[in-house]
Amino acid sequence: MSEADTPIPDIDLPMTHSGPIAPLDRMEASLLFAEISRISYLQPDAVRRYTPKLGLDLEHFADRDGAQAYVFGNETDIVVACRGTEPNDWNDVKADVNAFMVLAETVGRVHRGFKQEVDDLWPALEEIIAEDPRTLWFTGHSLGGAMATICAGRCFLAHIPAMPEGIYTYGAPRVGTKRYINNVDVDLTRWVNNNDIVPRVPPTWLGYRHTGRKLYINTYGNVRRMTKRQRAKDRWRGFFHGLKEGKVDHFSDHAIARYIEHIGKAVAEKGRDRS
Repeated sequence: MSEADTPIPDIDLPMTHSGPIAPLDRMEASLLFAEISRISYLQPDAVRRYTPKLGLDLEHFADRDGAQAYVFGNETDIVVACRGTEPNDWNDVKADVNAFMVLAETVGRVHRGFKQEVDDLWPALEEIIAEDPRTLWFTGHSLGGAMATICAGRCFLAHIPAMPEGIYTYGAPRVGTKRYINNVDVDLTRWVNNNDIVPRVPPTWLGYRHTGRKLYINTYGNVRRMTKRQRAKDRWRGFFHGLKEGKVDHFSDHAIARYIEHIGKAVAEKGRDRS
């Protein structure tokens, strides 16, 4: 079956947008980038069905050796959305499990599998954004979030006029050592949904760390600030709730659709509070 013959999936995107991204508050931007991350799993013909709802045009699809990213744009912004893990794609699975560290281009050490994915794509992406003066953003879910984080860091090594304005990731794993992730100053918003297992790997005992502003979604789908102890209690609560529903929420909580559902609820509640 050719791409043209492949049915276009009907997915729910609760937020529509047009115009510049920068005026959006963090919650609204989080929902927009979550939706962009979701459509990045689709093929280009399907993506074009949804980009008008998000006020963007599909400008480029980078695909090399299974590593993939979309470049979207409007008059003021350019968004690089890295595609996350696809369980049926051996290249993605190989990248996820290849957790050995290697020296980074900057300082510290970085996950070898994630770095290889970016190595494959970066020449094409750098050529696209190198001379583009628009406001630059990176986003991604799962493996895509790790790739987006590494890509944003590489902008500081390249001759690019516009440094990244921000990174938004969803269920992203750790990418490198503390020295590596803190080497560049980028506004990173990192979403974690309750028991999502992926943000907890690779383990810290291997030297891996997270960075950025963490926004946590609790068992009930609400965005909450919690201490480490409170999160641990909430995760047990979520685990038992999942068992009652016949699922292991360490995996179901990782779905990008769940992130969109919960962030969308938070944005809607915030809108009602304003009215």
